Amino acid sequence: MIPWIDELSPKFPPVETATEEPDGLLCAGGNLDITTLLNAYSQGIFPWFNDGQPVLWWSPNPRMVVSPDTFHPSRRLRRFIRKMDWQVTADRAFTDVIQHCSAILRSGQDGTWITPDIIEAYTQMHKAGYAHSIEVWNDDGELCGGLYGVALGRIFFGESMFSNESNASKVALTFLVNSGCYDLMDCQVYTNHLESMGGQLTPRNEFVQAIKSLSQLPADVLADAITAVGFEKGFEQGGIEP
Repeated sequence: MIPWIDELSPKFPPVETATEEPDGLLCAGGNLDITTLLNAYSQGIFPWFNDGQPVLWWSPNPRMVVSPDTFHPSRRLRRFIRKMDWQVTADRAFTDVIQHCSAILRSGQDGTWITPDIIEAYTQMHKAGYAHSIEVWNDDGELCGGLYGVALGRIFFGESMFSNESNASKVALTFLVNSGCYDLMDCQVYTNHLESMGGQLTPRNEFVQAIKSLSQLPADVLADAITAVGFEKGFEQGGIEP
């Protein structure tokens, strides 16, 4: 049995006590207030639960991460980005992005984990300046892809992404990595797709130590940084050079 934390004053147990199967299940209960979410992310914990379930908190081991030093999009994607006429922005349409993400049915799931409660909680996080979105707009000015997550200092905790056109979510991730705002991007769990772009598995204890140091560092304004990247499609950091 995993522990149940108090709804009014939740206190998370040590992440080392999370289950091995399923990987990283730590506790249940609590709430989705901004203070609680910030406390969770600062310890390497995030909420993930389906509609009708209590709030479940997770801290997988190992953790999938991406850094600018290891990120390497495919040659095909690099060519696509250099030639595309799409526009990439940040924090222009957070609500639209999270709603698009919620509409995606993941493999093996009957519904979405991005419930109305999650949407409301992260929208409040966005209004408070902690949650951010990357938007990709196609040639017709329509939102065709994007991602959202939480930022603490120079670490970005990715939550979800969507793509209505080929390469759109990859473009969003590439611009995020190359924004120069973050030294580490948390991707939570392993996927072949992330590994192919330079994602690496890191032990949980090392990940938590990285949070402690990176979360204390100041970061640039993401929206400004993404705009700058858009003017420099030949940027070298992250492997977008020809």
